[in-house]
Amino acid sequence: MSDRIDTMCVNAIRVLSADAIQKAKSGHPGLPLGCAPAAYELWAHHMKHNPQDPAWKDRDRFVLSGGHGSMLLYSLLHLFGYGNLSVEDLKQFRQFGSLTPGHPEYRHTVGVEATTGPLGQGMAMAVGMAMAEAHLASIFNREGYPVVDHYTYALGGDGCMMEGISSEAFSLAGTLGLSKLIIFYDSNRISIEGSTDIAFTENVQKRMEAFGFQTITVEDGNDLDEIGRAIEQAKADKERPSFITVRTTIGYGSPNMGTAAVHGSPLGEENIAKMKEFLGWPSQEPFFVPQEVYDHYREIAAGLVPAEEKWNRMFAEWSEKYPDLRALWDQYFDENAGEKAGADEDFWKFDDKPEATRVLSGEMIARIKDRMPNFIGGAADLAPSTKTYMKGEGDFSKANYAGRNLHFGVREQAMTAIGNGMMLHGGLRAFVSTFFVFSDYTKPMARLSAIMGVPLTFVFTHDSIGVGEDGPTHEPIEQLAQFRAMPNFHIIRPADGTETAAAWYSAITSKRTPTALVLTRQKLPKLEHSSRAALKGGYILEDSVKETPDAIIIASGSEVSLAVEARKALAAEGIDVRVVSMPCMDLFEEQPQEYRDSVLPKSVRKRVVVEALSAFGLDRYAGLDGTVIGMTTFGASAPYSKLFPHYGFTVENVAEQVKKLF
Repeated sequence: MSDRIDTMCVNAIRVLSADAIQKAKSGHPGLPLGCAPAAYELWAHHMKHNPQDPAWKDRDRFVLSGGHGSMLLYSLLHLFGYGNLSVEDLKQFRQFGSLTPGHPEYRHTVGVEATTGPLGQGMAMAVGMAMAEAHLASIFNREGYPVVDHYTYALGGDGCMMEGISSEAFSLAGTLGLSKLIIFYDSNRISIEGSTDIAFTENVQKRMEAFGFQTITVEDGNDLDEIGRAIEQAKADKERPSFITVRTTIGYGSPNMGTAAVHGSPLGEENIAKMKEFLGWPSQEPFFVPQEVYDHYREIAAGLVPAEEKWNRMFAEWSEKYPDLRALWDQYFDENAGEKAGADEDFWKFDDKPEATRVLSGEMIARIKDRMPNFIGGAADLAPSTKTYMKGEGDFSKANYAGRNLHFGVREQAMTAIGNGMMLHGGLRAFVSTFFVFSDYTKPMARLSAIMGVPLTFVFTHDSIGVGEDGPTHEPIEQLAQFRAMPNFHIIRPADGTETAAAWYSAITSKRTPTALVLTRQKLPKLEHSSRAALKGGYILEDSVKETPDAIIIASGSEVSLAVEARKALAAEGIDVRVVSMPCMDLFEEQPQEYRDSVLPKSVRKRVVVEALSAFGLDRYAGLDGTVIGMTTFGASAPYSKLFPHYGFTVENVAEQVKKLF
């Protein structure tokens, strides 16, 4: 009976997936049909989860890195009873407003741990989740009270393994010895263009072994017992992460199984009928699942509940025995911790000496880490330059998971996805860091941060042609515009200490929006009238004498001080100018129209915008009659004191461009 019902349960995943894709007339049936046995065995017999409480903090995490195979996950969520995901929801696969979009979306469908789709990113986010688990366990667990004790599983295929981000992430995971990370490799040797032999012939297992993983191979991807033994073998290794290669047949059961034809297109009604015959399915009716299968899934789901009940009892005992740890736990999981961190005046104080905003940011990081014990982060081998190292907090390593300084190595792609994964896990407030020009390597993962509504913080330094001697390859030009173009992303370029404090406050209090701080290498003067109004994205830094100014200069970052000095020079010539500091266009655009009009009144059409990189985006505030002083070429190799005058970023030129408007 057991073997028969298990087979029926596996085939239910296959049938629902194929029928939903067919009804949508688009989708990817290959992965769900091939991976159904591995997914069922994991979810039914090895994974710690509770469909009645999908947010249980000590649940195992499952990330479908091959997000195109989303119907595998939706079928599992439906059959296990997550969030009342119904057959009707499956029938709305890929339709507008449905709970079953083409790729899994975090916060949208109950039980989806991460938004996946771009291949490899799910693998890297899983590494971040495993790092979060290891860190939290090192902080909170005590003998007999493993309150943080769960695994992170990820499933992906050849495409995930081809993408470079997975190698970056797995190299770090092996170095860190993340033994509670278990990767399933759907090895079917088929990609969209045909056999993987046309572009991918390496020995993947040897690569993973070199990274420091235990490697296990399941020769028959339909053998539940063999899959189960592999999972238990993976769990038994307490020193290394594990990589389970599952030899599968893509599109198993369909007439075209084993070919590229079943990867990314509906099977067709005739082929689905033949598949159901091949599987011995009792009905040709679309979306039909026998009641005994539903009953068995419900029985399995009911059997998952006692594990959480046991954990709840242990957690209550732990809370009573270790009240200080419980208070710390509540701090870690306090969504309003950022507001509390910035509540005292010392958070905002800086002296008057000129300083680079990267250095000022380093001071802010030191303040935040003392106020937020769950604040954790690091850089892509650049902490001494980005000023992101937290003194006295230790280095996160295989020997010390309690360390709060993360060393990502030269791996910007994996770094960003790992940051996402740590934030998705919960309990931590993470940041990542690199030079602004290398933000190009972070962009796809930052985009997922924005899509998921994960408030990861990015510390980008060396923000403009002010980088100087390193030359065009290291001088960002177009990067600011790229991030400004992204929905739900705050990119803040502060002009001094007060604005840097505001940028950090905005970052650590954000609930659903990632934030990037763009910081200078060179020193900037303290601005006399900078204020917390920077939290509004743009504000009047220096106002005109008259109620309506003759002209407005709008600038961000290092160019704000140029604008202030140009205002003084223009005042001597009888031109009354308002200076607007615009550290964050995104935040400014979120303000009420009345406020925006008060800062930039429509009646004042004489405007100059100043930025020492591409002003694309900020140039909208110049209007039809204004002028933009920005970079329209790449930079050059020279001291910044030579580059700024060469490209027109001087007090004299700013003043001259204002005068030309009259």
